[in-house]
Amino acid sequence: MNLQECYQAFGGDYEDTMKRMGMERLLQKFMLKFLDDKSFEELCSSMEQKKYEEAFRAAHTLKGLCLNLGFKPLAESSSNLTEALRPQQFEESDMVEIMKMLEQVKRDYEMTVSVIMEFKEGLA
Repeated sequence: MNLQECYQAFGGDYEDTMKRMGMERLLQKFMLKFLDDKSFEELCSSMEQKKYEEAFRAAHTLKGLCLNLGFKPLAESSSNLTEALRPQQFEESDMVEIMKMLEQVKRDYEMTVSVIMEFKEGLA
C-alpha cells in the first residue's frame, strides 16, 4: 500500500494535504508521528473521569491534528465532539448525544490508526 492508497482506505484527503505539505516524505513522517499522539487517550480518560474541560481540550487538539493531516472522517467526528463539549455550552441532558459522538470518534480513530499501522508494516 502506498501513501495515497492509505489515505483512500481511511477516507482521508490526500490531494489537499499534499498541496499543503509539498512532499510525500513529509506527509508520511507526520502521519506516522500521529500514532504517538496522546490526544485520543486523554480524551477518553477525561470523559471517563467526567473532566469535560480537559476532554474539550483533547478533542480540540485531536481535531486540529486531523484537519492538518487530512484525516477527514476523524476530523469531522472530533470536530463535532469538540463543539458539543465547548465549555459552558452543554448540560447533563446532552450527555447521551455527546457519548454517541464519542463512540463515533472512537470508531473513526480505530479505523484510521488501523490503516496507518498496516501502511507502517508495509514499510518494513
